Amino acid sequence: MASKNFDKALSVGRPPNICKLFPNSKALIVSGKVVDQAMLQKGKCMTIAANGRNIFVIEGALRAAQKADAAIIIEIAKSESTYCPTTMFNIARRTDALMNKLGITVPVAIHADHYFIKGQADYDQALTEIPALFDAGITSIAIDASHLPDAENLVTNIGLGPLIPTWAGYETEVGEIKGSQGLSTPDEALFLIQGLNAHGIFPDWIALNNGTTHGIEATGAGIQVDLTRKIHEALAPYGISGAQHGTSGNNSDRLREIAEQTRTTKANVATALQMIGWGIKVNEYGNAIMENGEFAKVPGLGLSEELYAEIKAYADGKGLKGGDWKKLNLPFERRMEAQTAEVRERMAQAVEDFVYDLLVNVFNAKGTGSLAVDMIAEKGSHDMGLKAGVIEDPDEWTEEKFRARAAALDSDKGPKGDFDD
Repeated sequence: MASKNFDKALSVGRPPNICKLFPNSKALIVSGKVVDQAMLQKGKCMTIAANGRNIFVIEGALRAAQKADAAIIIEIAKSESTYCPTTMFNIARRTDALMNKLGITVPVAIHADHYFIKGQADYDQALTEIPALFDAGITSIAIDASHLPDAENLVTNIGLGPLIPTWAGYETEVGEIKGSQGLSTPDEALFLIQGLNAHGIFPDWIALNNGTTHGIEATGAGIQVDLTRKIHEALAPYGISGAQHGTSGNNSDRLREIAEQTRTTKANVATALQMIGWGIKVNEYGNAIMENGEFAKVPGLGLSEELYAEIKAYADGKGLKGGDWKKLNLPFERRMEAQTAEVRERMAQAVEDFVYDLLVNVFNAKGTGSLAVDMIAEKGSHDMGLKAGVIEDPDEWTEEKFRARAAALDSDKGPKGDFDD
């Protein structure tokens, strides 16, 4: 780390909500903009956005980031907050406590992922919940109205965008993450970003349906790099970075291509970290290996054999299979934390080893921690500013006109279903 700048970065780089919540903290929790711009400064790299479904994932990811000198993001999705002990309202507290305990000095952003809006009730709730999330320590958020038609997606972001502090990280999404069906197009992405630009709203990231899935990547097809590159090239004038969802299970070569050939700076990893921490057998990409239709536990790794057997019996009794094992985090975290020190350590260590390899050997994020610290110190502020200004003519993006544009889009959204996280 660039230790000569750490103290200065700590004094000026923490956003006001973090300073208020943790006035005596030595944890450099920062805006998502800091992490994004550090990746852009290094170039051809991205960092992990680790979904901290349980405390061992958060600890392992933080330890890996420190070892790799990489700025990272710790996140949790709106839907995950219903079935995990980590929620959008306690993730900052959990991360800050662990950073201080472990002596973490790399910058870390706290992201509320997939804050989905599927209808009016979600929108109405968001009007008070989004400000409350920032009060609780969130420093970055993804407004995910991709479940809605293109015009309604734009309307939703125009309405909710002003609730996000100007210093904070802001992600938007076009196209639900649902694999090879309903792939996003350059025209759809341009429609959303141009419409926001005309209304003075400037997201840092855009997430796409570029061929991958959440959870277990079963097909092996995964991310379509060429499609992603074409969309990012179309969006280049607007300074938008890519947020890659559904990273778990994609092979390392494809992920390297995403980092090298596109403007992606944020790569979400959720399911792989959960499985690895529990000691479930995975391939080299972190994708769980099924044996006779069931997960296979590696003896001596992750959970104790006794607790794993208890968890499996519970899952079988509830009919939880495959990706639904994510719902075991909430009922069993207390039991996980009650294991011996040796077992707890090997769970966090397994996550650390996997994340470190991703950061250094796949994502090319090594050294971005120091870059981010120096950037903050040079800027003298927690606010990194905007990457682009207003380009579009607001008169051409009135609601009447953009609804007409949306109606003319050639858009295949793919099948309906549950694609929340």
